[in-house]
Formats: sequence, structure tokens, C-alpha cells
Amino acid sequence: MPRRLLLEALALARQIADWAAEAKAEDIVVLDVRKATYLADYFVISTATSDRHMIALMERIRDQVSNVGVEPYHVEGTPDSGWLLIDYGDVVVHIFTAALRDFYHLERVWSQATTVLHVL
Repeated sequence: MPRRLLLEALALARQIADWAAEAKAEDIVVLDVRKATYLADYFVISTATSDRHMIALMERIRDQVSNVGVEPYHVEGTPDSGWLLIDYGDVVVHIFTAALRDFYHLERVWSQATTVLHVL
């Protein structure tokens, strides 16, 4: 992949983290997973405080990313499941409830990944 595209993916991941922070997401992490998987370049992981907050985070991220001309390939999950996933190809966004975030602990699962950004 050309270097320019990787920088664009990183810029998108960082911007998504900023939008999540503005929407009061908690414990936001951007992981560079390029060495660990071919599925994506970056994961943006955050925690929502309630089902309503989870929906608001998802809608804010989808709206803001759409405003810069990028549409998701796939959206999966429901607030009832405790996990929402938005797939932008090079960037995959995970929004969890605190309980499911602790259970799945993606940072540990993807331990080969490099933490690019961590907002507590």
C-alpha cells in the first residue's frame, strides 16, 4: 500500500478518536494493527457509558466520517449486545460497554499491535 494511504488511514483513526472524545467516550485507544493482521491498519476502541451513549457515539462517528467523504463498508452489533463495530476498511471502530470491553480486552488480544494514541 502506498505510504500516502497509510497516513490517511492514521489521520482518519486519530480524527475518529477526537470525535469519540468530543462525544464523551471513555478510554479511547488507537492501535496500529498492521503487524498483527491484514484485516485493517488501525483499530479505534472506546467505551460507552450506556446503550444511549453507544448509539450516540456510533451516529456521531458515522456522520462525521461521512462528512469527509468516507462511508462504512459494514456496521455490526447492537447496544443490547454491548459491542458496535464500524468497518471503514483500513480503520475499524469498536464501541463497547465497560463490561464487554473488560471481557474481550482487545488490547490484550492484539498485543502485537502498537498503541498510537490513548485518551483516558
